Amino acid sequence: MTEHIRSDLKQLQELDTRIMEAAQQVRDFDPLFEEVEEPALVLESEVGTARSRLQELKLEERRLELSTEEKRSRVTRLEERLGSVRNLREEAAVSSELDLVKRALQGDEQEAFTLLDQIRKLETRLAELEEQYEEAKASLEPKRQDLLSSRGGVQADLEALQKERATFAAGLDADELRMYEGIRSGGRRTAVAELTEDGACGNCFGMVPLQLQNEIRHGDALIRCEGCGVILTAPSGGATA
Repeated sequence: MTEHIRSDLKQLQELDTRIMEAAQQVRDFDPLFEEVEEPALVLESEVGTARSRLQELKLEERRLELSTEEKRSRVTRLEERLGSVRNLREEAAVSSELDLVKRALQGDEQEAFTLLDQIRKLETRLAELEEQYEEAKASLEPKRQDLLSSRGGVQADLEALQKERATFAAGLDADELRMYEGIRSGGRRTAVAELTEDGACGNCFGMVPLQLQNEIRHGDALIRCEGCGVILTAPSGGATA
């Protein structure tokens, strides 16, 4: 393997490292967005909960309204019937039923009164939450736009690096590139490492046999570390063939 190819592979690895770092910088914006948006999201959830609860209360109010109307109609019918009873036994039966319906009606009316009070309080609370939510959205928008702008700059840098990498990789030897990509597959960050001054792998620091050290420093063969599998190159500034 020539020094030119070794240099190209190291340069490609440097590009890949910069790409990984830029991609991580883009991802690092996610928790920042969450932090900025959290107060508004919490309020949005509370508004949604309050709206759902208000709808439930209004449905219950309607149910009570229908129940009250039905009982009032029964009271009217029973009172009319009470005026036309023919004996004491029938009068007692109608009176008893009338008392029961009136008590049930009073219960419905009391429940409706309590329910209306809950609805009024919840409507007030909902209006407050909606106002707070709109204020929170207005407050976070400038911060969100700043983050979007910053992330956009990092994203543009990442895309430029990816284009540079694609152009650079297209000029490499296909077999060398295939070996390099194979080593990096599975998430490995290092595919190319220099020998240390004392002849160890710069990645795993396992000692490399002297014969292989000489071939790495002077030969054309592509040699990989027996310990970790990375492609080994001569130290920067070392001897070349």
